[in-house]
Amino acid sequence: MEIRMMTDEQRRAIALEYFRRMDRGENILDLFDDNAEIYFPKWGIARGKPEIERMLGDLIGILASVSHDIAHANFIQQGDRVVVEGLSSGKLKNGAEWHAGTTFGGRWCDVFEIRDFKIQRCHVYLDPDYAGADTARYPWLVADRATRY
Repeated sequence: MEIRMMTDEQRRAIALEYFRRMDRGENILDLFDDNAEIYFPKWGIARGKPEIERMLGDLIGILASVSHDIAHANFIQQGDRVVVEGLSSGKLKNGAEWHAGTTFGGRWCDVFEIRDFKIQRCHVYLDPDYAGADTARYPWLVADRATRY
């Protein structure tokens, strides 16, 4: 099977489409290769589209909405890799909201490998405690919380 060559701009466009679809609540599964893997904190690694679909379903089960601030995101590209660092805001289905810069949640970094016009690998790095509910275990979060976001 022949792998189609891609430009950096084409890889970046696929990564951007991933975030745009997530923000609109649209399906992102067709952006992934059949044998792709995705890592999400506290979920683990999903391998192949059936597991990725299950992981996305679990995530959608807690999120009411999400918005990625792509206009101010940082992009680093090298070969097949696209690294995107940015901020998000959103709301959980339980009503809790987050907004990077004013709450604990919302800072993230995604590392993509994109080949043949499909995401082969996506590892998401963020704190999945969007609402800041798990703060009692971290003594540095008790004092002076307002200046730590």
